[in-house]
Amino acid sequence: MKPKILTTMPDYTRGLFLQDTLAGITVAMVALPLSLAIAIASGADPSKGLVTAIVAGFLVSLLGGSRVQIGGPTGAFIVVVFGVVAQYGYDGLVLATLMAGVILLVAGYFRAGNLIRLIPEAVINGFTIGIAIIIATSQFKDLFGLSLAHEPSEFIEKVEALWSVKDSFSLASFLVGLATMVLIVFFRRAAPKLPGLIVAIAITSVIAAVAHLPVETIHSRFGDLPNTLPWPELPEMSVSRMVELLPSALIIAFLAAVESLLSAMVADRMIAGKHRPNAELLAQGAANIGSAFFGGMPATGAIARTATNVRAGGKTPVAGMVHALTILVVMLVAAPLVGYMPLPTLAGLLLLTAWNMSEPHKWRGYLAERKSDVFLLFLTVLLTVVADLTVAIGVGVALGLAFRLQRRNVPDSKWSDPER
Repeated sequence: MKPKILTTMPDYTRGLFLQDTLAGITVAMVALPLSLAIAIASGADPSKGLVTAIVAGFLVSLLGGSRVQIGGPTGAFIVVVFGVVAQYGYDGLVLATLMAGVILLVAGYFRAGNLIRLIPEAVINGFTIGIAIIIATSQFKDLFGLSLAHEPSEFIEKVEALWSVKDSFSLASFLVGLATMVLIVFFRRAAPKLPGLIVAIAITSVIAAVAHLPVETIHSRFGDLPNTLPWPELPEMSVSRMVELLPSALIIAFLAAVESLLSAMVADRMIAGKHRPNAELLAQGAANIGSAFFGGMPATGAIARTATNVRAGGKTPVAGMVHALTILVVMLVAAPLVGYMPLPTLAGLLLLTAWNMSEPHKWRGYLAERKSDVFLLFLTVLLTVVADLTVAIGVGVALGLAFRLQRRNVPDSKWSDPER
């Protein structure tokens, strides 16, 4: 359970520091708008996304079991966070995040990291696709500039509410969001080593500001972003409050464990390394506790940002720490500029994130699996979208384990590499 940073420091050189610094800055340019967009989509203040990326991102790299893992808020949490905030308020989310951190510490202490392979891959793929559908739907309001006073949290009610205000469609909002998506895809293909995401967002933000387009921005909806970190404090706790938040805390811990270990396994393939799963769980626990102390959101290892780190030349956990410190510097000195980001731009970014999460290039392969796995995947998708994540995961894991017991002697999931 020894953190990877202790392994890498004895042979650390100035050359490695330069590589890690450049990679960390590059990843920060990707993580910054994503953290803002994920916080907004989760029903939280955008500054909470920055706080999470700074505090949790630093702790994941400092204490984690992977050389190149990048931590922070991710799209996988949007659904559960939105539900917790809607039902229990943001204070309830902070307490649930703190509880999830403790659960992850316990899981790491008892070396539960290797148990992740017992979870059926069809369930993981199913709730990931379901989450992607919900994320995409949640972005239609800002992408199309729709005027909707209250957006329901339930999927069917949300679709009905969005359709009822279709006449408020804003062409300017749609064009800004569409241009952002086109530019992001263009830069990814034309210059994959360039932080094209932040360049694309900067271009559309400048155009919207200079042309005085009638689109909502972060500042117009949320006001000025804070330019300092909040003071750490414990959320209000009571036994009754903790009992009612326990299911949410368990789901947050489950998602954090699954996403972080998946991300670490992908990173292993990219760098020909080997992560320490139990150290990773301990780091995720500490990161979520730290995030909660500063009023942040749940955090986990981020697959896309971790892959960006590797491609940018990150070699050790120092790159992840530099990424967190870079976001902190931006928060301290450039918070007013961040406020100019149009909300349709962030909506376009999250739509692409949802598309990548669903991994459409693997859909045909999913359908070629055994019938029980196909059934499990579709059932998990359906329950994730129309019920909730707790039901989807509970039913999916229970049925998956039942199918495995029925087949007997079936090897653990091989875990194909996610590319989202």
